[in-house]
Amino acid sequence: MAARLGWRFCAGWGSGGVVDVSAVLARILRELPDGSGSGLLGGDPARCAQVLGVDGVAVSLATDGATELVWSTPGRSAALDEVQCTLGEGPAFDAYRHRTLVGVPDVQGADAGRWPAFLPEAQQLGVGALFCFPLNLGAVCLGVFTVQRAVPGPLGPVQMNDALILAAAITAAVIRHDGQRASFALAEPHTVLHRAAVHQATGMISVQAGVPLPVAMAILRAHAYRTERPLLATAEDVVARRLHFRDNRDGTSAPSGTGTD
Repeated sequence: MAARLGWRFCAGWGSGGVVDVSAVLARILRELPDGSGSGLLGGDPARCAQVLGVDGVAVSLATDGATELVWSTPGRSAALDEVQCTLGEGPAFDAYRHRTLVGVPDVQGADAGRWPAFLPEAQQLGVGALFCFPLNLGAVCLGVFTVQRAVPGPLGPVQMNDALILAAAITAAVIRHDGQRASFALAEPHTVLHRAAVHQATGMISVQAGVPLPVAMAILRAHAYRTERPLLATAEDVVARRLHFRDNRDGTSAPSGTGTD
């Protein structure tokens, strides 16, 4: 795969020297399968973003109705993933559902009716453009690789080619760690999941409200959006029994210092 990259050079990142972009990309591709412990993927996502000429990258895997962020640059990319997870809409969700690349070269100029809740949030985060690459394995999509930047505009041909190469390499790395990926999908206790509480809370709401899991997830998302709180924080309240949906789909808070069964 590295042989296809050719030779490309650019000014050094913070060093004032010249960097062989192809060599850096080849190194990222080699390191991706080396994740261990709670890190499903190896390598440095910040260096990945630099190679692509974007401000940030993120990889989220599908986990039965929700997504789990497993690799990202800090800040805007992680926040963007959280927003989409909370709202249940956005380019990453469309890329996953339709198993195709979804690009938004101009967030501010995008059709407001396509993602009415997501687009204002993305603009508030300072995202000018984002591109979501599905991690396809035959007819199955394992997750999404998202790249974003503050400046609007399409990806250039070289950027697009490099991003497609990275998406294929990420898919291969995920498959290589298939057992660990299954643990992530099932939210098993021995895995360090950022959103394990979301899975647990969804199950609790399903029982409390007497609804299927997809409806329970929608209830959880709606409450998080309505109260302007992160999905994970809302889920943690459900798990800690500070919030329940037994007789009220809008949610009932338990009195301070008490819980609900």
